[in-house]
Amino acid sequence: MKKLLINLLFLFAALCAGAQGFNNDKTELSMFVERMYRNAPFEGVKVMQDYDNEYILSVVVLPVANYSSESDMNRVAMVKAQRQVSTFFNGSTITSDLVITTSENPVDESVTTTLTEIIRERSIGYVRQLELLTNFSVEQGARKVFVFYKKL
Repeated sequence: MKKLLINLLFLFAALCAGAQGFNNDKTELSMFVERMYRNAPFEGVKVMQDYDNEYILSVVVLPVANYSSESDMNRVAMVKAQRQVSTFFNGSTITSDLVITTSENPVDESVTTTLTEIIRERSIGYVRQLELLTNFSVEQGARKVFVFYKKL
């Protein structure tokens, strides 16, 4: 009886010791995405699949010098990631206008022509529940990469 009890105790301890990993999937995914980005940089939305799960990733790259605080940069990155995923799921309508402006200089009788292209994108939808997977600096700290994900 004692041997059976001791064997059950060891079996229970072995099962509990295997459950010590906290968020191993998230850590492995973040390391994989960072290696993938450093090997071949990309920006936008990607769908990734492992053996059990499917994830949607949204990668946003922001210049560090444009933001006065870290919280501003984090908020802008979150909004851009949500926009990218919303466009991916719901689509968007893109319109383009070309404005041609000409001006004459009466002194030297020259004509200057300026072309301005105005692009508008409209998308309907809202995506929530994106979680920050990882962020890291690239180009000697000049730019910061934010990777958001959602398990599908």
